[in-house]
Amino acid sequence: MSTVKNALAQKSGVLIHVRSGDMVIEALRQMRDNRVRSVLVIDDDVLVGIVTQGDCAIKVLLPGLDAKQTPVGQVMTGNPVTVKPDDQLEGCMAMMAQRTFRHLPVLHAGKVVGVISIGDVVKNIIRDLEHNVDDLMGYIMKDGPGG
Repeated sequence: MSTVKNALAQKSGVLIHVRSGDMVIEALRQMRDNRVRSVLVIDDDVLVGIVTQGDCAIKVLLPGLDAKQTPVGQVMTGNPVTVKPDDQLEGCMAMMAQRTFRHLPVLHAGKVVGVISIGDVVKNIIRDLEHNVDDLMGYIMKDGPGG
């Protein structure tokens, strides 16, 4: 089974983040420029939250707040659920589905080392399934009975 570490290895490794005191407009710029739907909120090397496009739309746009004057700390999800590099992706997928998360920060020894999305998880699980199918086809075609 694949782990969070395997999923992170397939990504660029760039950690996209803002500070809780930054304005929401900066978080949105980071999302746009990096083509992601969430950014981590890190203050003094400590993960304090995560902010998503949905947070910005529902907590800033709908109430009529100004993204240039609203701090990220006001709209972020604080103390987000995290995973570790050695965690299994199937468990992450189950947690994401059950709790309706699309992004999970990854911590190693208390430090943020990345973030995985539901898309990352699905891609890795599909890759594993493809390898299993290839192995089975090889067995059937070459090594199976009468082969």
